Amino acid sequence: MVEAVRVRLARTGSEPSAAQVAVALRAEKAVYGDAEILAVARALCADLIGAGPLEPLLARPDVTDVLVNGPREVWIDDGSGLRRTSVTFADDAAVRRLAQRLAAAAGRRLDDASPYVDARLAGGVRLHAVLPPVAPGGTCVSLRLPPRRTFTLADLVSAGTITPSAISMLTAMVAARLAFLVTGGTGTGKTTLLSALLSLADPGERLLLVEDSAELRPLHPHVVRLETRPANLEGAGGVGLRDLVRQALRMRPDRLVVGEVRGAEVVDLLAALNTGHEGGCGTLHANTASDVPPRLEALGCAAGLSREAVHSQLAAALDAVIHLTRDRLDGRRRIAEICLLSRTSTGFVESVPALTFDPKGNSRIGPGYGAFTQAVQGDTRTCAEAAQEGARTRPQAVQEHARTR
Repeated sequence: MVEAVRVRLARTGSEPSAAQVAVALRAEKAVYGDAEILAVARALCADLIGAGPLEPLLARPDVTDVLVNGPREVWIDDGSGLRRTSVTFADDAAVRRLAQRLAAAAGRRLDDASPYVDARLAGGVRLHAVLPPVAPGGTCVSLRLPPRRTFTLADLVSAGTITPSAISMLTAMVAARLAFLVTGGTGTGKTTLLSALLSLADPGERLLLVEDSAELRPLHPHVVRLETRPANLEGAGGVGLRDLVRQALRMRPDRLVVGEVRGAEVVDLLAALNTGHEGGCGTLHANTASDVPPRLEALGCAAGLSREAVHSQLAAALDAVIHLTRDRLDGRRRIAEICLLSRTSTGFVESVPALTFDPKGNSRIGPGYGAFTQAVQGDTRTCAEAAQEGARTRPQAVQEHARTR
């Protein structure tokens, strides 16, 4: 009956409202009460202008990802790792129709000639879809939902992401206007943590956020957002992150924030942080904190810089790295390391651990702890310079940390 009403409404071009559904049902010579009419109307709205069977999953406040692997597999991530649901589609054609309708709503093309799409939907939902035969198991749809709210550091402590001993260090890092990156793998909570840290910035500061899709939601009175725009069907009109970073520098930012550093925009970001724009930050995909310098090196070299130039700018531009991980057993996101970026005698930059945290929340200081303490206390030297002395003063740092604990 729902399919018959859908076809009738499609032929007449009517909206799937309760009144129009009632008219269509009468035309089909079916008698239903108000509850049934409203149920059919909701199902049609989800099928024609919503996300179909995925609509209830997207409405759940704890869901961050909805993944469709063909018509019989729908998975969600609700903060406890991936979990398969009981939601299914009638066939792969139904999944394909949903993917194509969502892509069309974002102004993108998805068909046999263009079998994959990466787009942003209304409300900030990120869509990625792949059609057969590129996906031989059936149409695949990935939906990443934006954060429903901004978490504070206290919320992240309650969730186990941050240990109480790390709060003072993170707060001091923001107050001292250190330039830092929040790193980790996919789904480790990088954007959530960065939003919480930006909420600590001085209310008198102007935050310029540059993102592919608006996911950062800091609780701050002066936030300006710039968002990339994909090219149209003719391949024209695209605006990338690198363009937006350059524009943001002309907008008098107190803090320049790049939502995700993953391409040539790293050149402009490093240049900006080397020209007096303190307190800049962003996120970066990396497996470990020690992988951050090689990752930035690869991005910078791909953008045309030499290896030596990348490390020279990196040593003067960025101060610290906050690395997040996700436990395999319970899916809990947590801070694994806080590191300083230090320039070695060879001229290349490496990550020096200041604090590391085990899965139980216990902290252990590293050779960069003393240098970090000096940096957040207003030391005029760069962290890279202070880190060299910090290695010599590590015993004193150990004693100091033991007293604070």
